[in-house]
Amino acid sequence: MTLDEYYNEIYLPLHKNKYNRALHFVGTLLTVTLLIAGLATGNWILCLLAPFVVYPFAWSGHFFLEKNMPAAFSAPYYARFSDWRMCLEIALGKI
Repeated sequence: MTLDEYYNEIYLPLHKNKYNRALHFVGTLLTVTLLIAGLATGNWILCLLAPFVVYPFAWSGHFFLEKNMPAAFSAPYYARFSDWRMCLEIALGKI
């Protein structure tokens, strides 16, 4: 399965709820913010923590709003790339 097929056939159907998508977006923005802050200040702890910031936001959206399992449990790499793609599409107004 290609990444594009995964995104359209598996990832997006797990993210139907707009509030779940919003939680993913906020978590991803915080991830980027921490990474930039860590690089700007030389605080490597922030850089190491940055990739994990999104999970509490995303997983709470899945467990409490969507009532499904996060895609990261079945295909972590495809799910991570799909997170970034979905957030880009949200920022561009496509979703």
